[in-house]
Amino acid sequence: MQKNNKLILMRHGQSEWNKQNLFQGWVDIPLSSLGIQEALNAGKIIADWPIDVIFVSNLIRAQMSAMLAMSQHKGDRVPMIVHEEKENFSGWFDIYNERAKESVIPVYSSWHLNERMYGKLQGLNKQETVDLYGEQQVKIWRRSYDVAPPEGESLEMTASRTIPYFKEKVLPFFDMGKNVLVSAHGNSLRAIVMHLLNLSNEQILNVEIATGSPMVFTCKNGIWNQEQ
Repeated sequence: MQKNNKLILMRHGQSEWNKQNLFQGWVDIPLSSLGIQEALNAGKIIADWPIDVIFVSNLIRAQMSAMLAMSQHKGDRVPMIVHEEKENFSGWFDIYNERAKESVIPVYSSWHLNERMYGKLQGLNKQETVDLYGEQQVKIWRRSYDVAPPEGESLEMTASRTIPYFKEKVLPFFDMGKNVLVSAHGNSLRAIVMHLLNLSNEQILNVEIATGSPMVFTCKNGIWNQEQ
């Protein structure tokens, strides 16, 4: 069945640690000035496309990127963070005006979309890590599918949390005909792309996802295609 709606995957803009060439993983670092501009530019690219629901990771660089991108959107709806209700705050986030309800775009946040956790490499300079462990070893940690850095996650382990969440939480909105924006990270998005395009363990290793550059996917007869 052909769907005219879109799935937009966007890697966050450059962070301060991207700028410093440090392994980042789950360390929660904000965008650099260049990253802010990248997110704004991404927003201009998607400014005319309807957005019905947004998913972000729990990390600030992905959340900043989504909000900055949406600040450029030409629609009249605004993003609204959906907070998981706690017992003591039940109803505190509710909207009691129907017009206001219709004016927001729900934004769901989850750690399942976080970057791969780089373990003992987090905070280390990438070039200094190469000097210490050797280029080949660092390449294996960074680019192999099933080898994790010390006490960290491999791409396979990242996919094992990202893909089930994507199937359970994100795809149902797309299947309802909604336009979905996902703002996340290089490796969590690589896992999703691998799933959508049915790429092999070897093929996904050559997939690079640029910061602040939206990727648009459509689905026709159950086959996903990336728009160029």
